[in-house]
Amino acid sequence: MNKIQLISLGCSKNRVDSEHVLKQIAAADGFEIAPEGEDLSKGKVDTVIINTCGFIKDAKQESIDTILEAVEAKKLGYISKIFVFGCLSQRYNAELKTSIPEVDGFFGAFDMNSLLEALGVRVRGDLALHRVLTTPSHYAYLKISEGCDRTCAYCSIPLIRGAHHSVPVEDLVLEAEHLAAMGVKELIVIAQDTTYYGLDIYGTRKLAYLLERLSLVKGIEWIRIHYSYPAGFPDDVLSLMADNPKICKYIDIPLQHSADKVLKMMRRATDARQTRELIEKMRKMVPGVVLRTTMIVGHPGEGKREFEDLLGFVKEYRFERLGAFTYSEEEGTYGAMNYKDTIFSRVKQERYDTLMEIQSAISQEYNMSRIGSRERVLVDSLSDGVLVSRSQSESPEVDGEILIGDEHSLKFVPADIIGNFVNVTIKSAGEYDLLAEII
Repeated sequence: MNKIQLISLGCSKNRVDSEHVLKQIAAADGFEIAPEGEDLSKGKVDTVIINTCGFIKDAKQESIDTILEAVEAKKLGYISKIFVFGCLSQRYNAELKTSIPEVDGFFGAFDMNSLLEALGVRVRGDLALHRVLTTPSHYAYLKISEGCDRTCAYCSIPLIRGAHHSVPVEDLVLEAEHLAAMGVKELIVIAQDTTYYGLDIYGTRKLAYLLERLSLVKGIEWIRIHYSYPAGFPDDVLSLMADNPKICKYIDIPLQHSADKVLKMMRRATDARQTRELIEKMRKMVPGVVLRTTMIVGHPGEGKREFEDLLGFVKEYRFERLGAFTYSEEEGTYGAMNYKDTIFSRVKQERYDTLMEIQSAISQEYNMSRIGSRERVLVDSLSDGVLVSRSQSESPEVDGEILIGDEHSLKFVPADIIGNFVNVTIKSAGEYDLLAEII
């Protein structure tokens, strides 16, 4: 048996690609899949496949470091072969082949069939919509499109993944049905821009229609939307979210900034007034909606005035979830070719720290407001005697968790509670996590 370990780096979109590759390997004769965390120095893995990220500097460095660790394991005789695919090798294929010749094959983000053929796996078309889940079996990511037509100044995704291309509705419904048959109860809809879905193949935005179709899949209880672009956000999605109990009242919408000057230099196709109007519309049309956003600090054009504008914006709109990045110049992007990155790293870090300190207090206040409320949660795991769960307000891997650890609750926990829903009362709250007991 050829024992294969696949290491998936970067975003959840990469993870979906990895899961499709794993399904083809699992269905082939003569192969065995090793756990992703298997220590290569144990000598229990024959082949390592690394799905790389090439989005920002830190992610690229993590991908390179992971490749070099595998190369060292190969030199020591712990593994036999290394194959690399994904975003990093899509963009830097020739350079990687020259600089790391110990790797047995580099493949781009769309060369998964070539990768499988190099492994000796016969690609099966009938398994194109099937996956081996690497998430807990009760939730899965559903990638509804590839690439992006946006031209944001700081973003290299269009250079790596190309133009926007939607997956047909029927294929996505079939994939969701396969996932539901495996026990998946929560679908997390992802793309580089989910709100653009359908424009290329149907001539109009079809996200609401897709969500409605997915909500009819037997076994699917929650559908969560990630990575929504603010410009042109479709109102019918908000109407559906307000009326359909299966669509989580949760929107991941990276706004990136609030100041007109910075938004213009970012090429975000929206301005401060439109951004504020959109947030107010979301809160009005979907009462209780949880908004998750990300901001970039230190982007070219962000002076002290623009940064103060951002802080005031965050204080005013009090996002339930907010993350931030410091600007990093990415070669080949509009920003790298047309702007000078003149803000010192120290200043960027100070701005990041200031923003996140403000958000920390907002997050704490939001969590405190939930004490005493009754919520339906999905139990993800049992860890150190504590049940780890989430409500519609928490997305896995990026948000806080609802922890159930009191003796009274755990006495009455059914054996199959992991991956199932339970009603809880929120008893206390911290900055990110909440404590609850089962009703």
